[in-house]
Amino acid sequence: MLTSELDFNLPGDRVAQFPTDRRDRSRLLVYRRSEQSVHHHYFHELPDLLPSRLRIFRNDVSVLKARLFGQRKTGGAVECLLLRPNEKLDDTWHCLLKPGGKTARAGCFSLPGEYDATVVKTLPSGEYLVKFDLPKDDDPADLAQRVGALPLPPYVDRPAHEIDDSRYQTVYANPENRTAVAAPTAGLHFTPEILNELKDMGYSIYDLTLSVGLGTFRPIETEKIDDHPMHAEEYSIGPEAKKALKEKDGKTLAVGTTTVRTIEHYLSAIDLTLEKTTRAQADLFIRPPYSFLGVDHLLTNFHLPGSTLLCLVSAFLSPGKEDGLATLKDIYAQAISHEYRFFSYGDAMLIL
Repeated sequence: MLTSELDFNLPGDRVAQFPTDRRDRSRLLVYRRSEQSVHHHYFHELPDLLPSRLRIFRNDVSVLKARLFGQRKTGGAVECLLLRPNEKLDDTWHCLLKPGGKTARAGCFSLPGEYDATVVKTLPSGEYLVKFDLPKDDDPADLAQRVGALPLPPYVDRPAHEIDDSRYQTVYANPENRTAVAAPTAGLHFTPEILNELKDMGYSIYDLTLSVGLGTFRPIETEKIDDHPMHAEEYSIGPEAKKALKEKDGKTLAVGTTTVRTIEHYLSAIDLTLEKTTRAQADLFIRPPYSFLGVDHLLTNFHLPGSTLLCLVSAFLSPGKEDGLATLKDIYAQAISHEYRFFSYGDAMLIL
């Protein structure tokens, strides 16, 4: 498959710049694979649309306020985006810098009274290793939560707003898992009321954690999709969720593509020990044709042209076959004509 096949025409006004007034007032497109039919709903109707005897899996990661601001010794402004800690060096993170070249040549930057940062190394990936000296905080993540800003996606064409502090997090985000630089956006539609209703109806809900990285937003740049080097994201999945995946009684709904990647990577692994938490790197590139090991239904948002997420959803629309992308393009065309809102703060799609 050629990467150019992942392109589609999206009017600029279909890209959501703000969330809806209420999380559950977003719209919900339902596609039933057995009927090849599209139905239009609102998210608060979700409990009435799901099949019975369903296990629901979700990503409980929390978004770090990973965008730090500072300046070089010359006074020039620096923007630093924390990506992930370096496992070998204390208080040293993989970062993106803007401007990258000038800041690397300067060798350091700071926010007086808050931190001093040294650029240790320039990496081939375009990332930088940055070591932080912290007079007030235990580590750079604590610094970021105190003085940083949420890293909104590049297609949200505005500065971070106070509303983003709550709405760019799921209501079930675990603050102990504050390791993502982007939200698992399919989960943004849930409210406590909907979650309680699902539990009262007998649905079981299980948490796992995948640290969403910038690779989520990076387009495929190779001519052929198969040549794309898939980014890796850390995940953990505990004994309770692993035991539920092993059960054959009932079906599984994955909330978001990050949940799909976690489940499918875990089930494709050799060691499926149930008694302890599994921690690994999900580098699985799901694209047509792909036969899913543990996901029966998918709740997701509408995704970027040319992205790996389009590949995953295409594969899910027609498991084990090559024709899912054509179906996805038809669904997206209907969504655009019905004025659905796209991307992170946009509407949702349920595939049954």
